[in-house]
Amino acid sequence: MSEDIPLTGEPLALDLVNTRPAGPEGRHDLLATPEQLSAWLALQTARLPGLVPDTDPTPDDLPPVHAVRRHTEETVRALMRGAAPPPCSLHALNGAQRTAPAVRALVWDGRELTFTRQRPGPLGVRLATLLAEAAVDLLTDPSVARVRECEAEDCVMLFLPAHPRRRWCSPSRCGNRARVARYYQRHKAPGNPRA
Repeated sequence: MSEDIPLTGEPLALDLVNTRPAGPEGRHDLLATPEQLSAWLALQTARLPGLVPDTDPTPDDLPPVHAVRRHTEETVRALMRGAAPPPCSLHALNGAQRTAPAVRALVWDGRELTFTRQRPGPLGVRLATLLAEAAVDLLTDPSVARVRECEAEDCVMLFLPAHPRRRWCSPSRCGNRARVARYYQRHKAPGNPRA
């Protein structure tokens, strides 16, 4: 699996945090460009109710998404350490939810009155609001206490294990690398006749 393809399948807030994996030169951003944000949105469409991109992402859409990602990660990692979340992160996540509140817009279809949920503002602001709401869902769920960091030596990905013995963010990404490294170490050990 390419390091440039974001992992998905965790709670939405963790999928967002995991768009900053570790690479050879440190952490890199998989949402650094509007095109990357667009590709990530395509992977997450079903999980973003009410977000109908009316335009392609622009450079202006990136900062609000990056801010929610940063504050979500700071809060999750604080909770993982058993520490209080940074007040500035809580304030920022609360503020992001207020920037594009859902409005129930009335619609007449010719026979009856219905409503659709709409959010005002630029795509990045609307997306940041939804992502901040997803962060609140995760951070207030008791399962947040089980969030773990991948045990692979060079990985910073977070995951919510469905099984308590899960150790890696991805069996195919980090799990295979760890198993291959252990195998190599066993067979290259001094005094091993196979080495």
